[in-house]
Amino acid sequence: MATEQPVVQAWTTADIPPQVGKLALVTGGCEGLGLQTALELARAGADVLVADVNDSAGREAVAHIREHAEAGVVRYERLDLASLGSVEALAGRMLEADRPIDLLINNAGVMALPRRLTTVDGFEMQLGVNYLGHFALTARLLPLLRRSRQPRVVHVTSVLNQRGWVEFDDLQLERGYKPWKAYARASLATLMFALELQRRSDARDWGLQSDAAHPGYARTDIFANGPGEWSLAGMAHRSVGRLLSQSPAEGALPILFAATAAKAKMGGYYGPRGPFELMGAPGEAEVTWRVGDPEVAMMLWELSSDLTGVRWPLD
Repeated sequence: MATEQPVVQAWTTADIPPQVGKLALVTGGCEGLGLQTALELARAGADVLVADVNDSAGREAVAHIREHAEAGVVRYERLDLASLGSVEALAGRMLEADRPIDLLINNAGVMALPRRLTTVDGFEMQLGVNYLGHFALTARLLPLLRRSRQPRVVHVTSVLNQRGWVEFDDLQLERGYKPWKAYARASLATLMFALELQRRSDARDWGLQSDAAHPGYARTDIFANGPGEWSLAGMAHRSVGRLLSQSPAEGALPILFAATAAKAKMGGYYGPRGPFELMGAPGEAEVTWRVGDPEVAMMLWELSSDLTGVRWPLD
């Protein structure tokens, strides 16, 4: 007679441990995955800073979180990841406030912009916002992260990182820009950054837990804000995509797991455990061989440091 298989309990928001006394900074926290992540952290008792580029949306997000979370202090800070000046300004305000940061959720991003746009500093927009802006922000906030007892940095990427390539001779796709290629490249760079940050933290005793997470296929406004509602991708998203996707609340679970779960490993990578990692309960996600090349990761780190002008400590 076949033995009965044990039931594996899926990790949910009910499993988030208390976050009372912690400060969490969530980029792109005004909508979608960022808003859901900020809300659940506030519900768990954390003080939450919603960092985003839209002031009116920021006020609405803070009001929404306060309405649905009984504990925690919630406020908004302006952050435009397409501007290194804005990144530096936010970091300056945080350093002046002098409060340790316990959770940094690098969530904000843009996806598959139809034409090549550049940031204030001249970077290809997807690489600049999704990766380089967060690279600079994390570096500038490192002193406050190191003062936390158990700091975690969660880098939100995409399952499409598996289709990305880092080509140093045309990193910003100045030749032959393709929207999805740019998005996959920025997603791959983000995941490589997460793992390299853990390696450097371990080597230099920074005390960080640097994890990555992806939401699978979550129904957010990123399609409308990226390819456009009436693009081929947008129309597919509204029709067939509905059958293969999950809600923002479900998509945020891997992020929350990486940020709070005791079982989350240092240098871990999490996503939905369903078919093709599109939907389902959170678990360990697949890491392709391109992510694990330490030489490429080191080259990308040094180039990113040069591009953004930030310098990381040597100890």
